[in-house]
Amino acid sequence: MVALWLLLLVLPGPAAELADVVSRVRSAVEPERAMRTMRDVWSTDRWFTFPKFQETAAYLRRRLARAGLDDVRLLDAPADGKRQFGFWTMPLAWDVTEARLELIEPEPLVLADYRAVPASLGMWSGPTPPGGITAEVVPLRQDDWASAKGKLVLTEQNPANVKWLLAKHGALGAINAFSGNPALEDGRQWINSWGDKGWGFTAGDTPLVSFSITPRQAKRLRAWLDQGRPVRVRATVASRYYTGRYPYVTAVVPGAPGREEVLVLGHTAEQGAHDNATGVAAMVEAVTVLRSLIDSGRLPRPARSIRILAMPELYGSMHYIVTNPERIRRTVAAIAVDTPAASYDLAGTEYTFHLNPHVARSYVDALILRVASAHLSTLSPPRPWHWREHRAGTDSFLGDPTIGVPTVWPYSGTGVNTHHNSEDKPETVDPRSLRDLAVITATYLYFIAAAGEPEVRWLAEITLDRALEDVQRAKTPAEVEYQTERGADAILSVLRLAPEARRWLDPLLARLRGFGRERAAGGPPPDDPQMREAAGIVVRRKRPGTIPLDDLPRDRWEGFPSGAWAKLPITALYWCDGKRTLAEVIRLARLEAGAAPFDFVGYFRFLEKHGYVEFAK
Repeated sequence: MVALWLLLLVLPGPAAELADVVSRVRSAVEPERAMRTMRDVWSTDRWFTFPKFQETAAYLRRRLARAGLDDVRLLDAPADGKRQFGFWTMPLAWDVTEARLELIEPEPLVLADYRAVPASLGMWSGPTPPGGITAEVVPLRQDDWASAKGKLVLTEQNPANVKWLLAKHGALGAINAFSGNPALEDGRQWINSWGDKGWGFTAGDTPLVSFSITPRQAKRLRAWLDQGRPVRVRATVASRYYTGRYPYVTAVVPGAPGREEVLVLGHTAEQGAHDNATGVAAMVEAVTVLRSLIDSGRLPRPARSIRILAMPELYGSMHYIVTNPERIRRTVAAIAVDTPAASYDLAGTEYTFHLNPHVARSYVDALILRVASAHLSTLSPPRPWHWREHRAGTDSFLGDPTIGVPTVWPYSGTGVNTHHNSEDKPETVDPRSLRDLAVITATYLYFIAAAGEPEVRWLAEITLDRALEDVQRAKTPAEVEYQTERGADAILSVLRLAPEARRWLDPLLARLRGFGRERAAGGPPPDDPQMREAAGIVVRRKRPGTIPLDDLPRDRWEGFPSGAWAKLPITALYWCDGKRTLAEVIRLARLEAGAAPFDFVGYFRFLEKHGYVEFAK
């Protein structure tokens, strides 16, 4: 373990500055204050209705104003089930006051009560008549959908995966028996997706009932059904869909007027303490500390402003990106904080830092790892940490070239898996992990915001170090060439901070390319019929962000996956710049994500047919 004071003595220039920022931020972070913020956010978001989301947003506006931030704003994305931002269709607003699921036969038993455990009810569950409904329960049989008509279907998988089929075949709804961790015998998996075509419930979707029961209860129901005994329940849901607002909050730690911004974003509007009240609390603590340190003179005011954005996952960030194009152009980097802050005493809870997609390789990838080391490796005892490649599925997508904001994402496990489970509670949050997250977030934001020429030179140098490691790890000539060019892109990314730096980047680029030439030698790539067809296609993107297909009925997807979550389609989409041939896109996507079988030509022809992209002739 290396003490921070010793690092300040032995490290040169900007490396010592980084250690100094870590030291000052660490001394100012108040874990218990962050824990209070986490509990306050969880206390309203755990109900996951749109009126409660309004309460959370109003609380965060007050909290950020008390912290002294500038330009604190409560904003609204439309929740009308129709409007699109990028290709993401906004969901309808939803509220519920009561919901119960009671077993009638073979014996009386309360299976679910929203007021007692909110995750008992799936988000966007449809209503029942005021007196409820009495229905037979049947197991999910994908080879016998006729048996679902007029019934409540007991599912062994997340019912959102088959919701469109339940609607198509006339089921009344679903009783979820799936759990991400069946060992939590009294926990309930939160079902937060209930659209016919995608994630959220949009205009024209089918208002089916959605309940979630515990693994212990599910075991009893399955036993009765296996014995051929009739199982009947009474379901009562007082819910409604309406055109409303999806609220979010933003505020600023100001730098020089009119200059660039650095962004920290993380999502509200989820039921868990770890997912994502801890992420929100860490962001709030980070900007609170930075404002205090800057105002007191313990840190100089940075040249660039630091902005916080607390919004609904993906829907809110897409709305912000599309409605603030000028601000996005001035946003030089971001960090997405969607993560647990779990116990030090459980395995698998250390932080992992997910980097940018290869098409957006950046100096921030090298920087976040230096920040992590400067904090976590100087704790007593040192805290382990890891890095991984880019992963889709949260608000870390801003590196997409149509948006252009390089973004990293810290993530950890919860030790005992409570993801989207009613057992994701505040008492399982570790103040030490929440402190670590706030320190790393604040240091990353401030170092970029304050970077001048010496810091930019250092960022280029550590980016070269990382690029050389990537080239060294490459196993084939094609991979060596690929990693060399990605490393060059990453080094050149510092020009976003200092356009005049180009003259002293040339020696770094020459060193990287010389190393690549030493390692690269090989024959031509193997013949691939798909590549021959793809060589005549150039894909142009029409809108920023991924393509979830949430405006296209599921039976028209032609077997292709949603572009909201699947790695290969997303990776390929990001490489489409309107100039590369699809053959080049496929080559790059395979080098980044691996050579798993996928019909790229068929997929992009499918997207072109439905108007999501266009082909340049």
